[in-house]
Amino acid sequence: MRSIASVPTQRPARYGKQLVSHMGRKIKGAWDGESGQLDFNGGGDVRLSSQDDSLTLELSCEESEVDRLEYIVGVHLARFGSKDGLSVAWKREDGTEGTVQGPYSEADMQAFAEAKKARLAAQAAEKAEEAAAAEGAPTAKSAEEVAPRGAASASPES
Repeated sequence: MRSIASVPTQRPARYGKQLVSHMGRKIKGAWDGESGQLDFNGGGDVRLSSQDDSLTLELSCEESEVDRLEYIVGVHLARFGSKDGLSVAWKREDGTEGTVQGPYSEADMQAFAEAKKARLAAQAAEKAEEAAAAEGAPTAKSAEEVAPRGAASASPES
């Protein structure tokens, strides 16, 4: 399936470079100053090209992946361009409307930041739990498993 988004902006090359640079930390990406590509490890790819007043994104992937990959690419670009009010609206090759990301308000950006902070805290707690389990230390989970079900609380009654 193919899906295309043309994103109006006065800084298409800047946003193309930023998107490829950021996403290139986890997937293959290349940018030559005017165009680029993102490769989702064989699961799809996006070709980017900057024009005078827009950045064009062309996504190619399996139909089962199109919503997810539109969202991943679009949300990153819309977040990078939140101060410029960027919005990414995808249109599928069959003529149907795809997903839309942005424009994002300051409140939206704050919510993204808080969600990321919570996600990172949960990941850190999970790693600490795994490390403790690997060392043989009791964990919160193992303590729950050991406590008999329906056992009375150890706190004194008033």
